[in-house]
Amino acid sequence: MKLSEKKDFVNMMKDELETSASVIVAHYSGLSVSETDIIRKEMRNNGAKFRVTKNRLTKLALAETRFKDIADLFAGSTAIAYSADPIAPAKVAVNFEKKYENFKIIGGGYDGEKIAIDKINFLATLPSLDEVRGQIINLIMSPAQKIASIIMEPGSQLARLMSSKSQQGEKSN
Repeated sequence: MKLSEKKDFVNMMKDELETSASVIVAHYSGLSVSETDIIRKEMRNNGAKFRVTKNRLTKLALAETRFKDIADLFAGSTAIAYSADPIAPAKVAVNFEKKYENFKIIGGGYDGEKIAIDKINFLATLPSLDEVRGQIINLIMSPAQKIASIIMEPGSQLARLMSSKSQQGEKSN
């Protein structure tokens, strides 16, 4: 890499990390190219990014962000997953770690604080932002649906009553 490319990489990485709510750091040594592509695709599908990193350049990028405390995790073959959604990278990384023994989560950062593997596992159990949004919409819509069904119920009861009375009248004739 040329010096200008290195500077561009550091600036790009810094910008992406500044807009991220969480960062997951993992060792990926022994993963095949196709397995790495699988996790990249899975991350992308969940609104997160996955990058195999150059440790020295990543540490430079981290130094100017709120995630500077995780710089000591960058040793060996490291990769990072990050996103503005604090849950997505943890969820995908934990699921991937269960499937592939050569992928090991070593730590991460959440909202600028360094977090251990147990907290990453906890994050992975939480619903994603999209799931939370769906739950909120359901909560908001539920009362409106109940009100609509309550308002409609007397009319439908009246229609059933009239229908049964007309059927009884036809039978008696």
